[in-house]
Amino acid sequence: MTGQARESATDDRQLQALEELGEQLRRLRAKQRLSVVALSVRAGLGRTTVSKALNGASVPSEETVIALSAVLRADPAPLLLLRSEAQTGRRTSERVHPKRSSDRTTSTVVRVFERRYRQYVASRHEKLSVIGLDLARPDRSCWPLDAAYLSLDLAVASDHSSAGLVMDEMERAGGGVSAEQALSESQRVLIRGHAGSGKTTLLQWLAVGAARQNLPAELSHLNEHIPFVLPLRTLARTSNFPDPISYLAAINCPLKAAQPASWADGVMSSGRGLLLIDGVDEVAQEKRPRTREWLLDLLAAYPSNQFVVTTRPTAVPDGWLADFGFGELTVQPMSVRDVSVFITRWHDAARAGSSGDEEREQLGELETKLRETVRSQHGLSQMTTTPLLCALVCALHRDRHGHLPHGRMELYSAALSMLLHRRDHERNIQPEGLRISERQSMRLLQRLAYWMVDNGQAEISRTDALHHISEALPSMPEVAGQGDDNSVLDHLVERSGVLRAPDDDTIDFVHRTFQDYLAAKAAIDARNIGALVKNAHDDRWEDIVRMAVAHASPTDAAKILERLVSRGDRNTANRRLRARLHLLAAACVDYATELDPAMREEVDKRTVALLPPRSLEEGRTLASAGKVILELLPGPEGLEEDEAEAVTYTAGLIGGDAAIGVLKKYCTYGKGMVPWYMQMHWNHFDVGEYAKEVLACVTELPTLHIQSSEQLGELGNLRVPGNLSFSGDFDAGQIKEALARTEIRTLSLHRNDVIEGAEFLEEYQTLLSLTLDSCHRVNNLSFLPRTSISTLCLWLEPWEELAGLEGISNIKHLDINTVLPYAHLDEAPMSKELRSLEIGFRTASGTSLRGVSRWENLTRLSIFTHHGYEHFAEISSLGNLQSLELFGWDIGTSLKLISPLPNLRRLRLANVRELDAAVLRERFPGLRELRLSSPGVKIDVSSLAGMPELQIDVRNAVEVVGADQFPVGSVTVYPRPRD
Repeated sequence: MTGQARESATDDRQLQALEELGEQLRRLRAKQRLSVVALSVRAGLGRTTVSKALNGASVPSEETVIALSAVLRADPAPLLLLRSEAQTGRRTSERVHPKRSSDRTTSTVVRVFERRYRQYVASRHEKLSVIGLDLARPDRSCWPLDAAYLSLDLAVASDHSSAGLVMDEMERAGGGVSAEQALSESQRVLIRGHAGSGKTTLLQWLAVGAARQNLPAELSHLNEHIPFVLPLRTLARTSNFPDPISYLAAINCPLKAAQPASWADGVMSSGRGLLLIDGVDEVAQEKRPRTREWLLDLLAAYPSNQFVVTTRPTAVPDGWLADFGFGELTVQPMSVRDVSVFITRWHDAARAGSSGDEEREQLGELETKLRETVRSQHGLSQMTTTPLLCALVCALHRDRHGHLPHGRMELYSAALSMLLHRRDHERNIQPEGLRISERQSMRLLQRLAYWMVDNGQAEISRTDALHHISEALPSMPEVAGQGDDNSVLDHLVERSGVLRAPDDDTIDFVHRTFQDYLAAKAAIDARNIGALVKNAHDDRWEDIVRMAVAHASPTDAAKILERLVSRGDRNTANRRLRARLHLLAAACVDYATELDPAMREEVDKRTVALLPPRSLEEGRTLASAGKVILELLPGPEGLEEDEAEAVTYTAGLIGGDAAIGVLKKYCTYGKGMVPWYMQMHWNHFDVGEYAKEVLACVTELPTLHIQSSEQLGELGNLRVPGNLSFSGDFDAGQIKEALARTEIRTLSLHRNDVIEGAEFLEEYQTLLSLTLDSCHRVNNLSFLPRTSISTLCLWLEPWEELAGLEGISNIKHLDINTVLPYAHLDEAPMSKELRSLEIGFRTASGTSLRGVSRWENLTRLSIFTHHGYEHFAEISSLGNLQSLELFGWDIGTSLKLISPLPNLRRLRLANVRELDAAVLRERFPGLRELRLSSPGVKIDVSSLAGMPELQIDVRNAVEVVGADQFPVGSVTVYPRPRD
């Protein structure tokens, strides 16, 4: 062998050994279920060092290998031998199971392919198409995703179904948290959002971040994952949903032929898959059970991967995947601040593609004018609730030289006109080839849109599209005379701005909203009223029915509503379907240009029967009908507490001036969660008006959540409560300005990257509770003993960088949800004087309960965990424990590990799938309060009958069996059943 050949062979052995070392470390990490963050913290190593070791990017030091081995509970010797070979290239004879040559070759091929695949995903999804960004140059109608992505706010979709976020955290964060934080909380998430709300963009951003391995700190554990973007609209076109080996072929990825054998299976088996499954709503209703079964098969075969699924809100019922550990989150409407940021980014992107100084100056003037218009015209708030609507408003404002249409339907109509015709006509662009008028284009597009909707498809094959165009051409001689069906379809794709071709054999609309708008117009033009009503129960037709009413003549609009009401009336056996049809009719009223008052009265009668709402779920359903509901929402007189809560929640979701009128009626209603909901929606209204008209009139606000400087400026006009929460980069001076206006008792700081320390809180001796959530520059807590703070909440804080924890004895209540550098609780420097301890998902995922018994005076314990918790049985030694809260997915097994706790009085169990009441009776004989969250299941409490003074609260169960065996008032069911 020549010297050059020997050198090449040595290099090859080094690479192979390094790859094998990384592979073994990844497998060990997956086995221990540790994130990169947790692993780096426990090992005392930097995240970059750990990531490089796991990914085989460089040869780790011996100290690194030994530290990782200790945390991963592995023998370091074989790993050190691999390290030595990776460094020197010399095969070590002590290796017990050296890799065969074929295995080493396979590892190299896999490593090279993964690098190519990551580059492909990043390149494929790094641009975000923005409708109307550059009308003259459609090729410029894209933003770099880094600049375009606007972090969404997500809220618990219902108060029972979140796997990773309990209601307590949402309350701390003002009713919602950032998408990054929400996704860091759960391994499995179902995200609901309306059309254009940014669901697909979120998945796109996750895919690119994971591919580039540069996701933010909250999601850094996903940087070593392999993203698979799986649009269900594409997958549903095949007879069977794909298995991992077929993913790339199913999405027509050009690297499908280069995929190493069993590569995708290997990725998923090792827990490195990031499955981004988009658009359950774009699958036909009859196929959704099969979609669910496909997902469940994946979960059974590959349980350790990250799953994110998206859908429109009503496509699947609450708890659709709750049995399998999926949390449900809902995309919040864009806040006033979000809209302002979007307007700035849109115009920045437009300026970047502008042709000269004059155009850039005009864009600056338009930006200023639009910002002022949005701020001053309250009606625009309903037109800027989603990124899609904001983009259309920005584009039309530019295209119409500062003038905007009124209402969503006019907005969609104007946008289509702009994209189809006016962009060429008004900018003096002479289109090449065919000359098809706007009206002609609309006719052809309507034909395609209606066929796609009628056949339950979000995409159409080129062959089918050509068939429909060829059928239309004989009746359109002006178009037919210019070219054949291929030419016409190519023109529509290339020049309309409404159609696109994701690949050579697929056509779809740039956004489903345009497809629905055109399909609705086609249905009305063909007078297909029967088809509209027949399909009204299908969530994919809901927007189409609404838009059809808007397109229709007064006579046809009344016919649609009359038939919807009649169909609902006939469904006496299916109350859920009946309510859905009647609410859809109510939503359509708002879309009708002209409507017979008698018909409106009939619709109102049915809607009133659904009022008042009794739960947040009912409130969300009502809110989907739009502002017409506001006229029917009652005041607080005569309402039960749960009804008052749901009414205020509903009004806040709908928003607008009329909502303020409803909410003002509840200013003096101080029961339950009503005051909390009153302040929760502040960020979704005009800040000054809402403060003056609503918040200033609330008798006693329980808390205020401040997210902007505008809100901070309004505090002088309010009775500031003693509980304040801040989200965002507020400095110490701004916080102190707010604290000066109240006698502060509880302070929460969320996602703050500017505040460098919290020592200034020493001067506020009334402060009893402090929450630090993602305040990464607050790294010294030694000031706490000099305060009156007895409750401390640490969320997403870098524990290893926190100083001063050892000397803290005044903390009696600790709420912790951050990665700890300890394998067991007994290693953590926490005060033995704790009375209450809450352990969140991040802490539970990496630190066992061993040592919890040292807090012998503990009276309350709350734990969240996805899996069985190691050393759970040690809870039995807490003889003074009075309250226990368990959130997770293995509660039944966990409870059986506990010995009897006779002093326990309160028990809260979330996501209960099956209740073994006999176990509860045996383990907790002194139980007085039991709260069960049981989404979508039947709960039998009869075995608990006879326990003295027991009060039971059951939430979101489909049925509660045995309640009649308890004294009246002992069992509360939420939401309360309707007669």
